[in-house]
Amino acid sequence: MNIEVKRFGKIEYVMRYPNGYEEGKRYPVILFLHGSGTRGTDIEAVKENSFLTITEQMEDFPFTVIAPQCCRDSWFDLHETLIDFVLWLAEQSFVEPKRIYAMGTSMGGYATWQIGMSLHEYFAAIVPICGAGAYWNAGNLKDMGIWAFHGELDDAVFASESINMVNAIKAAGGNDAKLTIFEGKGHGIWNEVYSNPEVYSWLLQHKNTGEFYTCPKGR
Repeated sequence: MNIEVKRFGKIEYVMRYPNGYEEGKRYPVILFLHGSGTRGTDIEAVKENSFLTITEQMEDFPFTVIAPQCCRDSWFDLHETLIDFVLWLAEQSFVEPKRIYAMGTSMGGYATWQIGMSLHEYFAAIVPICGAGAYWNAGNLKDMGIWAFHGELDDAVFASESINMVNAIKAAGGNDAKLTIFEGKGHGIWNEVYSNPEVYSWLLQHKNTGEFYTCPKGR
């Protein structure tokens, strides 16, 4: 797989192309939002993140991966930049606009919930891992695929956060939201999720059925 480091405004990001990538062809895209251990200004930490190293070993991994680095204390400090980044990404010629997905862990799990709620028109499905979101805004997620993951014994971000989010989405009318709880496990469950091929098959089953929005002028 080919990998490049690029910059968008304040943030650097890793772009990894799938095997057999062809110019002019559109691909499903995963926006990957890392946890706190990868934040900083050393982009090599993103390249070495286990999401990239695990999925790189998978045969026929069809996604272009876009993995920005959080250069502040948290993704919330960069939320407006992240919004602009997604709006820009959605217009790129290599992106299949109906198949844009987000996945994130811990701090990135929080950001996955948040970016999904903020730009719900753009994402076909999201995979928040051991994160938390704003229950009162969960209705924005009712029309996309949600597969959340959490460790039963997580004492960094309680499993009740994912339980409450998924329940709130269902209460708002979402019929494609599910949660997997790892019994007896704590916070560090992400590698089990990254290495599960069913997660990626599930993502590909989802297409954004709404009207595709182009980037608003002036952003």
